[in-house]
Amino acid sequence: MNNKKIVVFGGGTGLSYLLKGLKDFPLDITAVITVSDDGRSTGKLREEFHAPAVGDIRKVLSSLSSTSDNIKNMLEYRFDTTSDLDGHALGNLILISLLNITGSLKESINELCTLLDIKNKVLPLTEDANVTLMAEMTDGSVIEGEASITKSDKKVKRLFYKEQPEVLDEVKVAIKEADLIIFSMGSLYTSIFPHIISDDIREALDEVKTPIMYLCNIVTQPGETDDFTVSDHVKLINSYLGKHKLDAVIASNSKISDAMALRYANEEQKDPVKIDYPVLSKLDTEFIEADLLTIADNTLKHHSQKLSALIFSYLMK
Repeated sequence: MNNKKIVVFGGGTGLSYLLKGLKDFPLDITAVITVSDDGRSTGKLREEFHAPAVGDIRKVLSSLSSTSDNIKNMLEYRFDTTSDLDGHALGNLILISLLNITGSLKESINELCTLLDIKNKVLPLTEDANVTLMAEMTDGSVIEGEASITKSDKKVKRLFYKEQPEVLDEVKVAIKEADLIIFSMGSLYTSIFPHIISDDIREALDEVKTPIMYLCNIVTQPGETDDFTVSDHVKLINSYLGKHKLDAVIASNSKISDAMALRYANEEQKDPVKIDYPVLSKLDTEFIEADLLTIADNTLKHHSQKLSALIFSYLMK
């Protein structure tokens, strides 16, 4: 029997953490990564080499790799020096060097997948080098660039691209062939919406009947999803989608200790995302809940194996 095919959209830590669990299941995974980040090491490299963002791609490659922990840690290694290397992640530099050699970010990723013994497919959303995220804020101002949007204390009214990117054909094919499409946990405005504000992606999703699943965040994002419940996340994502709305949402019903909730509130201005059962029951979206949380490095995380097992069960039912 052939493995089920899934397409996972995301970026950053949330997606890479999910893939650590999913890669252990008999699935054909295509991970599609946003390339609009313009902060830190990635932003410097984009400006210097006129390239798409590579930071989130690096994180995903590290999480999917079957090589030793030392090799994974090498990819994530950040230089701490007084030279121009300061702050750069080695994996970012490797990706940029491969991009200059091959002329293609997709081919650069393929080369690293071979080197890192990665069995699944990793694709950038686009090869376009000048992908720029824009946000119209509720006060009418417009902010340019993902890093500036994230740092702003204003509330986002609408997210859009300065120029619509040309989505890779392989991404559109993966959507057509998928048995399940997943929007990973992570920042809605910088990890999820950069995919679905693309006209090509919305149209591709509208053309398939494949279920679309969202993995709901554990805590709110300051300035983006303050006071949001699970249904609020679902409604906001649906407002950016085309005709094909979310078919299912997974959320954790784990009990978060008062001490941990207080720490998040005081230190990060984040609150646990509440499950609002009465509202969810009225939505045309299947709600799936389970005890999915764990604590790693004194932070709340989805238990990647438990979450992946729940996704696999949904696929096989």
